[in-house]
Amino acid sequence: MSMIDPTARIADGAVIGAGTEIGPYCIIGPNVVIGENCKLTAHVTVSGHTTMGAGCIVSPFAALGGPPQDLSYRGEPTRLEIGEACTIREGVTMNIGTVKGGGLTRVGSRGFFMNNSHVGHDCTVGNDVIFATSATLGGHCEIGDFVYIGGLSAVHQFTRVGPQVMIGGVCGVRGDIIPFGLANGQYAVLDGLNIIGMRRRHFTKQRLAAVRAFYQKLFHGPGIFAERLAAVQPLAGEDPAIAEILAFIGGAKHRALCLPANTN
Repeated sequence: MSMIDPTARIADGAVIGAGTEIGPYCIIGPNVVIGENCKLTAHVTVSGHTTMGAGCIVSPFAALGGPPQDLSYRGEPTRLEIGEACTIREGVTMNIGTVKGGGLTRVGSRGFFMNNSHVGHDCTVGNDVIFATSATLGGHCEIGDFVYIGGLSAVHQFTRVGPQVMIGGVCGVRGDIIPFGLANGQYAVLDGLNIIGMRRRHFTKQRLAAVRAFYQKLFHGPGIFAERLAAVQPLAGEDPAIAEILAFIGGAKHRALCLPANTN
């Protein structure tokens, strides 16, 4: 049985899962589906065509499913999907998609979104991510699993961030960041590999050594980057992580690659 505070406003048509708590002064729109055993503590707004998975906890003044911040939007019934067991802290905003962007903003499961972080329209966010305070995504970003984005960092629209990337605080991210990358700086540059994250994902010493050697050849070897990229292609068979990085580079869409400082 759901527990709904008498001060909450639940529109006709909204679906509230069993065991979910809707706290004081929450507002739930008519096209919202909230899964089982969620907790909206107080003053939460969920609007638009929004679906939230089971077990999410949402703190006060979060606004989920609001219109995209895009001048082309004309009220179309685009969507926001949030996975299971997400922690969404105070003041977090997540917007629905746009027609031109595919109509869907998708957020995976078990994400931890700290206060005032933002997921823009048409973004795809993976599982097990951490967005620190005021981490911000522009529209159409693609964020992989196990990504950490530091506080006050902003990812430019249409940028891709591969799985298991760590982005430092107060970074402006303007280029695609390879899987397992570590990015830092006012305008983010590639600063090595996320070794701590890789160890947490149970990379052995042998795997770490292979990926590190590949990284050195690709980003710090002789010649220009295009020549080095061609030279390391045969290394894809040495480790799945190397193959994943090369596939990510080959799948470039809108943005240049985030590179180390002074890379040719």
